Amino acid sequence: MIAAVRAAIGLGGNVGDVAQAFRFALERLGEAPGVAGIALSPLYATAPWGGIEQDRFLNAVAAFDTTLSPHELMQLLLRIEREAGRDRDRETRWGPRRLDLDLLLHGDTVTASNGLQLPHPRLHERAFALAPLLDAWPDAVIPGIGPAWRALDALDPADVADVIAGRVG
Repeated sequence: MIAAVRAAIGLGGNVGDVAQAFRFALERLGEAPGVAGIALSPLYATAPWGGIEQDRFLNAVAAFDTTLSPHELMQLLLRIEREAGRDRDRETRWGPRRLDLDLLLHGDTVTASNGLQLPHPRLHERAFALAPLLDAWPDAVIPGIGPAWRALDALDPADVADVIAGRVG
């Protein structure tokens, strides 16, 4: 067990009742030992990322305190995805999916081991993750990059405007 740190996960999906999948994931996350104080961003309807033709995504970020290690938290997220019906082995990378849970930040952890990379390797390039991150955790800092708001400011203003325009709540 580690001392409590602030963590953030990205939630995304574009197949079926995505809002319900988010509620399911947040309920499971909130029931997990070692997770407390969940703050959720509004939902954002955003264009797909990765060059695959598909429906728009719903995206959000949940920030919370946790005593779980990064690997324990990642295992929890993968279990929640499976319980929601996700089968990563049958998906196309960046393709359609009902629920995607990405570990974005875990305190000031920087790691690339056992299939886990923190901070999320493309977080600072993605307005669809940064905008909701700042809603849920306004003073978030991306280790090795700096304040999340600065990363958002550095992106193409048109991309940021498209994401902000997609804010649902």
